[in-house]
Amino acid sequence: MQLTLKVWRQKNNKAEGKFEFHKIQAEEHMSFLEMLDVLNEKIVSEKKEPVAFEHDCREGICGSCSMVINGRPHGPQAGTTTCQLHMRAYKSGDTITIEPFRATSFPVIKDLVVDRSSFDNIIQAGGYISVNTGQAVDGNAIPVNRDDASDAFDSAACIGCGACVAACPNGSAMLFTSAKINHLEKLPQGKIEHNTRVKNMIKQMDKEGFGKCSNVGACGVECPKEIPMDNIAAMNRSYLTSVFTKE
Repeated sequence: MQLTLKVWRQKNNKAEGKFEFHKIQAEEHMSFLEMLDVLNEKIVSEKKEPVAFEHDCREGICGSCSMVINGRPHGPQAGTTTCQLHMRAYKSGDTITIEPFRATSFPVIKDLVVDRSSFDNIIQAGGYISVNTGQAVDGNAIPVNRDDASDAFDSAACIGCGACVAACPNGSAMLFTSAKINHLEKLPQGKIEHNTRVKNMIKQMDKEGFGKCSNVGACGVECPKEIPMDNIAAMNRSYLTSVFTKE
């Protein structure tokens, strides 16, 4: 299949970026990242600098393969990361526009690579359990309600890719932050620090420059792990409770 790629090129966050057009031959069984490998082989053979893009596991579990494809984070398929997207989703003759995630809190490092360390800072502000739980105990020693365990697992599925931020017109990180908060709150060990965790993580989220949630819903639609938006409402309730609770 013959494709025309419209790829964003930007030397660094200070430089002015632009789109470059490239024509390549690809196979439908290729993954999207393998197609980009083919593109870079072509560019290198022309003695030019290859397109920088981030990836690691290529199994949809690390969240690093973050890019906007034809206007949608991770491409056209629901519940799919870029590395899980295959070229059979396109047809010969298509033009594919490839851009980095665009958000103030995700500055461009180079080409399609953005700095998502703002997410790391939110986690460092409280996305952990610091209470001393002693030595590891048997997995069934602490009973956890089945519904709570299921809710915690659904929230823990978040891979921190940033698609929610890229999809949101306000650049909000509410879905990511709420998933991390509610995941821990559902577990017995996480309840102890819940109020402090909520306040600290939301404070850091605002400090990082993320926008406010206006319930557009694009975050839930584009999330490759289909994290439920119910998390945002739960986080808002928890925040109000924490503000009016003496510790």
